[in-house]
Order: sequence, then structure tokens, then C-alpha cells
Amino acid sequence: MSKVKIAVAGLGNCASSLIQGIHYYADRIPDEAVGLMHWSIGGYRPEDIQVVAAFDIDQRKVGKDVNSAIFSPPNCTKPIQPTLPPAGVTVKMGKILDGFSEHLQGYAPEQTFVLSEEIEPDFEDVVRELKKSQADMLLNYLPVGSEEAVRFYARAALEAGTGFINNIPVFIASDPKWAARFEEKGLPLIGDDVKSQLGATIVHRALTHLFGQRGVGLDRTYQLNTGGNTDFLNMLNRERVVSKKKSKTEAVQAVAKSRLKEENIHIGPSDYVAWQKDNKVCFLRMEGRLFGDVPMDLELRLSVEDSPNSAGIVIDAVRCMKLALDRGVGGVLEGPSAYFCKHPLRQYSDDRAWELTEAFINRH
Repeated sequence: MSKVKIAVAGLGNCASSLIQGIHYYADRIPDEAVGLMHWSIGGYRPEDIQVVAAFDIDQRKVGKDVNSAIFSPPNCTKPIQPTLPPAGVTVKMGKILDGFSEHLQGYAPEQTFVLSEEIEPDFEDVVRELKKSQADMLLNYLPVGSEEAVRFYARAALEAGTGFINNIPVFIASDPKWAARFEEKGLPLIGDDVKSQLGATIVHRALTHLFGQRGVGLDRTYQLNTGGNTDFLNMLNRERVVSKKKSKTEAVQAVAKSRLKEENIHIGPSDYVAWQKDNKVCFLRMEGRLFGDVPMDLELRLSVEDSPNSAGIVIDAVRCMKLALDRGVGGVLEGPSAYFCKHPLRQYSDDRAWELTEAFINRH
């Protein structure tokens, strides 16, 4: 098989887990591959994924080999593969725009970004780097709220002729205008906002669907999340989480038997707890009514390492996109977007999204 060549914008914890995981599974056999939904997709295995370009804005990462940079602060996820051979790919200075929130400057350097003093690239510089690297696709891992910066990299992907996987809640794949631009170019698009392997959103969706399936009236619900990585620190700026809250809320509303009024549903990042590091804790409550309008409630606490939870999904999204590129399929990949992401162009139940994704894989 040929290599699946990826470029990465934003070398934070999620990118770190994905890159470590590529090497981790290279030493495994299928029977030992715990944590993967698919060992092989169209013949492509995890070890076939290769990072060929990377962009970041932190001085502790820019200029380093990518396999070294992913272990630099403020990254704090638990190591999967703590030592990696050099990738032979140097991290380039990225475009800042709104990819950095001013409120982060009040924290210790090991908790947040240290902006590089290197000159920011022009649009043409990024396009040139993508073309030179022969990347198949660009993965967006910028901080939540990076509206302008995400659109900058989406445009660069279009210009360079690469696919685009949008792992954060800036609406690209779920925006019909952007979807049409990728379709016109014959380039595949997956997004928006990665839905973790077994995280708060997928559990909340499953329970919401179960309520409806079992005839239980859901009256109100909340999902409160805390974490100690840079993502949670970034989201202390509530102006940056508008799209995040919309993405997570709509993911649950989409599978409810009846949509809840706005005042009866609260879903979103809640607070930053530094010592949690990359561990994310979700507190979930659901209140409803059983037979005869008898009240009931459910409370759940979920604790997960946030970034490997994301990587378990993205490693499949990358290979699905490679299948699309091999077969000349452009535009939003509807099944994979609905199964892998919280805010796709079209919402489906998780069972139906899984069926569509499996059909896509088998068809291609």
C-alpha cells in the first residue's frame, strides 16, 4: 500500500496522541489491537499513515522534528509511545490570526502557548508547503474558537488540492457553502468537531436515544465537563466556545425524541482544573418521566484521557479520506462525518451513521 500522507495544523495533545498511536500500533498484530475500530480500512493500516508537514505557533515546537515537538509543553497527555524515531519533518511556523487567545498570557508557560517570534507565513507559503510535502490531506487541530485561522487553512487545503479533516467546532463541513467549494474541487471533506471514541457526547447521545426508545420522557439534562489541558484553559474565554456549545448541544438534540427547550438543556465545557491535565471528567444528569408520569433521574460520572479518546476516531477518519482520494470522491463524506463528528452536515443516529460509514468503506 502507498503511504497516507497527512499534514497537521496544530501540534497539541490530540495530534500528539494520534502520531504516537501510529507508531504504537505498528508493533501490534490485529488480535492485540485494542482501541481500534478498524485494524485495516481498504488495506490501509495505522502504520501506513505518515506525517509529511506540520504547522504550529509555539516556540518550543517550531523548528523541531515533529516527533520531538509533540512531547513539548504545554502538551500533557499520557504517553502511548514515549520514544519515537525522528520523522524527518520540521515543524513550520503557522498562521496565528485568532488561533491564540489573549487571556492565556496570564498563566505559567508550561500550561499554555509561548508564541514563536518567527515570521508568520503568507497564504502562498502554506500552500507551497502542502504541495511540496505531497500531503493527501490536512488535519485541523487548532484551538477552539479559531474561526479565522481554520478558514485560512481550509482555503489553503483547497488551493493545494488536499482533503481537509476539521476536528474542531468551526463550521466548515457543516456549512453548505464550504461543502460546495470542496465538492467543486473534487476534494473530500470530513467534519466538524471530532466525536471522541467513548466520550461525553457519544455517551450522552446513546442515553438520550435510549430514553426515547424506551418511552421515557426526557425533561431536562446537563453535561458538565472539566479538564486541565490547554483546550480547557483556552475555553475559559467564553467568547471562544459559542460554536463548541452549539456543536455539543445539537449532537444531543439531534437524537432526542422531542427537542428540549433551551432552558432545559445545558451542555458545554465548564471549568479548567490544572492538575487534571489531559484527563477529562464529565458529570451527566438526565431527568425524565416513566410510566404514569412517575419521575426518574440518572447521574453519571465519566473519566477519560481526552486526547487518545480523540485519536481513536481520527485514525479512522484519515483512512476513510484516503479511500475517497483514491477513488476521486469529493465533497463532504456524509457517513464518516456523521459517525466521526458532533456537527456534520447531516445528523443521523449513531447506528445509522455507523451503517453509512461501513457501507462507504466496503463500497470503496
